[in-house]
Amino acid sequence: MNSHPEMHVQAQFGTLTDYFSAVYKAHGVAQGSRPADYPVLSGDFFAYADREDHYWTGYFTSRPFYKSLDRVIESHLRGAEILYSLAVAYARHAGMEGRYPVSDYALLVDARRSVGLFQHHDAITGTAKENVVIDYGTRLLRSLLGLKRVIINAAHFLVMKNKDFYRFYQTEPFLETDDRRATQDSLPQRTLIELDPAGPRYLVLFNPIEQERLCVVTVLVNTVKVRVLTEDGQTLPVQLSGQWGSASQMSAEVFEATFMVRLPPLGLAVFHLYDSADSPMSLRSDTLLRLSDRGATARAADPLPVRSQQSDPQTFYISSQSLTLGFSGTTGLLESIKHKDDPQEVKVQMQFVVYGTRPSKDKSGAYLFLPDGKAKPYNQKEPPVVRVVEGPLFSEVVAYYQHFQQTIRINNVPGVEGLSIDIATTVDIRDQTNKELAMRLVTDIQTGDVFYTDLNGFQIQPRHHHLKLPLQGNFYPMSSQAYIQDSTHRLTLHTAQALGVTSLESGQLEVIMDRRLMQDDNRGLGQGLKDNKKTTNRFRLLLERRSMGNKIMDSATTSFPSILSHMTNTFLNHEVLALPVLPKRRGVPPLQTFAPLKSILPCDFHLLNLRSIQSQ
Repeated sequence: MNSHPEMHVQAQFGTLTDYFSAVYKAHGVAQGSRPADYPVLSGDFFAYADREDHYWTGYFTSRPFYKSLDRVIESHLRGAEILYSLAVAYARHAGMEGRYPVSDYALLVDARRSVGLFQHHDAITGTAKENVVIDYGTRLLRSLLGLKRVIINAAHFLVMKNKDFYRFYQTEPFLETDDRRATQDSLPQRTLIELDPAGPRYLVLFNPIEQERLCVVTVLVNTVKVRVLTEDGQTLPVQLSGQWGSASQMSAEVFEATFMVRLPPLGLAVFHLYDSADSPMSLRSDTLLRLSDRGATARAADPLPVRSQQSDPQTFYISSQSLTLGFSGTTGLLESIKHKDDPQEVKVQMQFVVYGTRPSKDKSGAYLFLPDGKAKPYNQKEPPVVRVVEGPLFSEVVAYYQHFQQTIRINNVPGVEGLSIDIATTVDIRDQTNKELAMRLVTDIQTGDVFYTDLNGFQIQPRHHHLKLPLQGNFYPMSSQAYIQDSTHRLTLHTAQALGVTSLESGQLEVIMDRRLMQDDNRGLGQGLKDNKKTTNRFRLLLERRSMGNKIMDSATTSFPSILSHMTNTFLNHEVLALPVLPKRRGVPPLQTFAPLKSILPCDFHLLNLRSIQSQ
């Protein structure tokens, strides 16, 4: 074309930068300025459909087990980078670099690569073939084990009171990890701390966030005779609870010990655990089993006292110093939330619903969400077994259903940890066919057709429920949080794993928990989603009152979480790691708390990372 002057064509290849530079030049405006009356389309282009009503909103949830594992490893990677950097810096300062396992850097590199690889558009999305998923999972688990090793090696060095006693043995670790995963697709099992009357066991707690943290920590122990001391010998109150193998079967060998701690930012705190019969600070949880059958009686065989009663439809409550939660006597699920300083009780009714897939040729698959209409209520023949646990440090309600088990817990502590509701839902739909399980919150918050979701954790985007779009076109990705609000309240659902979210009616928020689909959806995968795992989805539910100043922002194109909301999300995604010191034949050398920061950072600061640069 260019060789034919009569065509008046000058064609050339160019980049987007070349194109926009030409636009700015043609209109005589500065670089980056919008020419007057120039039409601009902006947005994130969710939700996407490539033809008809085939919306790609299914992959927001597909394979949630691996979406969750990815976030666990991201948190461990950040924690390991920070502790490794601090340990190496302290070792160099003490002239002990030769005795510290600096070679752990290779494990950090491996984990960075695994996390980076898993961000591929067929990995984190859950749209890879089954054998490729196994490979991703194997790489992620290997990296997670490596990161735990980096963390325990760094913690070992940093908590030593006298660094001259420090010895590193590759085959004999000083600390145990907080939990273990048997395989790449199994849920973690917390490490059991076996107490012995002969002497104490030591526990190191790692706080990976840059704020001082007042929180409750739960560890597994082998006795109900537990005494917990701080480093300086102060006895802490301990709440003892049962470890349950099933809805109504308490373990006789393993128990939960929960205590409140104050941890330094980015720090390591040391605690002493004793097998001690004479501890007035050990308080047993009050446990009630709400059973459907008439044969509900007290159970004498349990190692901790358990009451049981026949369930009734009456609402029941659990409370902390900040919150009171109401639960349905029939379903055992949340019904209401009331803040102690708020005169108004807010209806927050939890429901579980099920989507099928349409009967036509085109059906839901790994990418596409093509439901057969509105969701139907989740029903099972037998009423659920509901366990109510109450105590001085936490209270919880656990509801056991056939395809999921939900734990709702409130912590009785001041500050961030006590202001939100901890939700863990373990989902297992491996016996289902073409079903998608969703958790729906139905509230009396007057939201209209607006709800809010985050964009990859960077900003909050208002979303509108459009009646002109099909149901599946109103779903959006929720990477870290979603909320609904009116003039008086905001209800935020913080999530520890990316899932699909929507609001189909005023006052509702709905999250897809897992999806099992038997066929391919013709987008290149070539198979269905049949490799479901038993998956635990974790959330924090935060109810906040709104002030007049915040309401002016409602018409803006972006929205913002509160500082409390930011902190709640950080607490959820960066958990405290409990690292038991392994018993030593020669005894454990003196240990001390490690607090690297001279002062506490402001609460609106987040430390992204402390990363070591490899020496050339």
